[in-house]
Amino acid sequence: MHLTRAVSQISEIHEHLVKGEVYRGYRALPIAASGLVGLAAALLQPAFVWPGGPAGFVGYWLVVAAIAGLTGMGEIPFNYLFRDDAEARRRTRRVVGQFAPCLAAGVAAGWAFAAVGRPAIDLLPGVWTLIFALGVFASRPYLPRATGWVGLFYFLAGAYLLVDTANSLHHAAWRLAGTFAVGQLATALVLYSNLERDEHA
Repeated sequence: MHLTRAVSQISEIHEHLVKGEVYRGYRALPIAASGLVGLAAALLQPAFVWPGGPAGFVGYWLVVAAIAGLTGMGEIPFNYLFRDDAEARRRTRRVVGQFAPCLAAGVAAGWAFAAVGRPAIDLLPGVWTLIFALGVFASRPYLPRATGWVGLFYFLAGAYLLVDTANSLHHAAWRLAGTFAVGQLATALVLYSNLERDEHA
């Protein structure tokens, strides 16, 4: 009985210590580059997406999101497979696990809105931004404290985009890409200021 309680308390202490750890797998430069990927994609969208095609818009931006994700987090799987020890891998699984549901929700929302048709696509930049904000907030316990301000930016921007909807797919692309670029550059600044500046000193 006492042994079971002791093990339970040790487990609780371990959970609190894990939440106090700052995850260092995200790096400033790749995160900033992922925001620039979004801006480049907005510039290139007219060459790939028919102006009135909601399914094309959704498909295009899901591919862009995948490319931006690989740009921003490509170092993480490499480190996980070849560099990290067991403890670092556990932290990576925990942090990525916190963020992964928002990615799945973003994909589901995109295809659902595409099925509804063109009017729903006007709402998609706001919905995607709000979902991304929830992912940032979910990851917040394992990242620098200032990341919470980035999450708040995404949340407020998403709410604004829902109220003030785009009037064209071109307009929607720039609103989505611009919001993402600002958020990712801010995240990069937070990561550099809190985790990487001392490493380069």
